[in-house]
Amino acid sequence: MSNTPEKEQKIDLKASVKEILAAIDQEREREIITRRFGLYDRRETLEQIGELLGITRERVRQLEKAILIRLKMAAENGKITGIAATEKTLIRTLTDLGRTARVQDLADALTGKATDQRERAHVGFIAELSPNLTVINENDDYHHSVSIGEYGNEKAIREEVDAIVAAVKKHGEPLTIDQLHDKLSYDHPNYVRGLASVSKALAHLKDSWGLLKWPTVNPKNIRDKIFVVLEENKKPMHFSEISESIKDSSFKRKDVTTQAIHNELIKDSRFVLIGRGIYALSSWGFSRGTVSDIIADVLKNAGEPLHRDEIVKRVLDSRQVKETTILLNLQSKPQFKRVAKATYIFEPVSK
Repeated sequence: MSNTPEKEQKIDLKASVKEILAAIDQEREREIITRRFGLYDRRETLEQIGELLGITRERVRQLEKAILIRLKMAAENGKITGIAATEKTLIRTLTDLGRTARVQDLADALTGKATDQRERAHVGFIAELSPNLTVINENDDYHHSVSIGEYGNEKAIREEVDAIVAAVKKHGEPLTIDQLHDKLSYDHPNYVRGLASVSKALAHLKDSWGLLKWPTVNPKNIRDKIFVVLEENKKPMHFSEISESIKDSSFKRKDVTTQAIHNELIKDSRFVLIGRGIYALSSWGFSRGTVSDIIADVLKNAGEPLHRDEIVKRVLDSRQVKETTILLNLQSKPQFKRVAKATYIFEPVSK
């Protein structure tokens, strides 16, 4: 949300669009513009509009281009009075958002609420005609966005966005905006945030930015969400705690049962059971296995006999179990051989 004062956020998008459309004399030309930009309904393709009006796709494209040129010239010459005032409001809001912003974010900030597709279309249309704004058109790599014109044309903005994506890829793991800012040469972290929001290759969770395919910033399934919760918690959690954390989160589709979460924890090798219902991440150095497996690893790694108390201490470094459970396994398994008072070594059992 923008920090722009409420009195500056208020803007009558509908009235602005109405004034612009009134500057188009021919009804057919108004029809083309309203349908191409989705000003009153869904956005339509050149083919759809051509079929409706009985003209070719190419003719629709030519007419659209000619109409926009005329409207832009009229705006520059002050013949559409509302454009200048609306443009100032857009620039003020973009300044707060970091000079560049997705049309959706800009529309939300302008109106002070979550906008619908029609309101966003209005913002995109007005920006298209504003002489001092740059529009970044949507494609497979970039979201429909707007930038303050003095900071570059569409090509320059896209190159800056690509540089941010490249920095994230090179780092190999999510970064905060401040960390990204440190790696790049921009005046303020807000400028980095604005540019990063344009890329379809990036995603963010809270203030952590990474590639869209990284589950840490774009968790798509239950397992990814469990991973993010444990990563944020930075310590082992009971599966019921993980369930509650997911339900309290800002994740999409977070209505999952505790049992479903437990099932996913069991299946995924990233999660290690280290106690009764308590799970940790394998990346923290935990490995799967029973208590006796852990005792065996402790003794193997030691390479020398260990006292019972030292064995218990080392096992508790990687398992949250009762001491009596460790002692019971130590005393009852034949591979743990006592070589002195309360002192053991690992000796494989011959088959």
